[in-house]
Amino acid sequence: MILDIPTPRVFAPFLQPHRYKAAFGGRGSGKSHHFAEDIVEAAVRRQGLRVVCVREVQKTLKESAKRLIEDKITVHGLWPMFGGKPRMDHIVTPGGGVVLFQGMQDHTAESIKSLEGFDVAWVEEAQTLSARSLEFLRPTIRKPGSELWFSWNPRNANDPVDLFFRGLQPPDNAAVIKVNYSDNPFFPAELEDERRHDAKTNRDRYAHIWLGEYEPTAIGAIWDRQTIHANRRHERPEIRRIVVSVDPAVSSDVGSDEHGIIAAGLGEDQRGYVLDDTSLRGTPRQWAERAIATYDKWDADAIVVERNQGGDMVKHTLQSIRAEMPIVEVVATRGKHVRAEPVAALYSMGRMSHVGTFPQLEDQMCQMTAGGYEGHGSPDRVDALVWAMTELFPDIISVKSSVDWSIDAGSGGSWLSG
Repeated sequence: MILDIPTPRVFAPFLQPHRYKAAFGGRGSGKSHHFAEDIVEAAVRRQGLRVVCVREVQKTLKESAKRLIEDKITVHGLWPMFGGKPRMDHIVTPGGGVVLFQGMQDHTAESIKSLEGFDVAWVEEAQTLSARSLEFLRPTIRKPGSELWFSWNPRNANDPVDLFFRGLQPPDNAAVIKVNYSDNPFFPAELEDERRHDAKTNRDRYAHIWLGEYEPTAIGAIWDRQTIHANRRHERPEIRRIVVSVDPAVSSDVGSDEHGIIAAGLGEDQRGYVLDDTSLRGTPRQWAERAIATYDKWDADAIVVERNQGGDMVKHTLQSIRAEMPIVEVVATRGKHVRAEPVAALYSMGRMSHVGTFPQLEDQMCQMTAGGYEGHGSPDRVDALVWAMTELFPDIISVKSSVDWSIDAGSGGSWLSG
């Protein structure tokens, strides 16, 4: 059976076999649509095709390409060949094959071996892929004629996928293309309206969003991506103490800021570790339930809140769900950027690590300057990070004695020890 699937000219290099097929660029370029269609077409041509679609972190199937691939099957009327109907967590391909959807952070060196017989691995949102995951995945997909596909919107030149494909020594047998909205003959009018709006109102991020350029880092930012990357860890060490920090938004209306929720720990090695970012938009009850769920997930010691930013309300909301919840209150009397500087200093000293990747948190961090936050909205994730590290490293307050802010409680470690 031959499918009639028109291919935009920019994807012509992918029509030939290559070990690596890599497409990077901005929104509306059709990258994901192309790879989804290629999976459907390849499954029709090759009986028993096995494909795994991976992301660095995949908390739910809603975050995967499953729905997109299913839509392509529907458009071409192919469900009789693909098992007759959608399945809960996978797609059946003709001849007894399968398409799976997995998060790389869920794999170990042993569990990744289950993918050795797969024909294709498609890495979605590859800008978040860690060096560990890339190292695991490449030799695992080893079947003769197997391919690895990557699609991403570039974030930073030091991201592992960019270093691999766009660095000084890209791999052999690789087709690497840049593709943007202007290369997409099917670019919809609705997205064109959005693009024009961003061109007028969001100029600082327009090139990243629509043209596939690197994420802007604010001039004078107190964090930088290179430092974050250099100290990233892929497995957490022994942790002495874990806290979950909450920075609720003032409003829960549609379009309001997010509620920052960060899990962080103090290691036995006296280093700080960011373990999780479960921030969300929603009602007070929703953020409180999420914060408590994060507390339970990590078996944390306490939830940290800021007293003078609705502290009583925050404490009451949490305890209305779980009355005995241990809550630590911190208090600050200076601006966000001033509060963040001692924590940024921990990063500069190489004393902080992110266990995994947290793109939205890291984006906010790199927009925080000595003069204030230069991103859009409020840096709620960064604020939650700062409260967590303030509780875990109370000695940074006494060291930064020239800054007029204080902590109400804490029993963490010292940034000078270890």
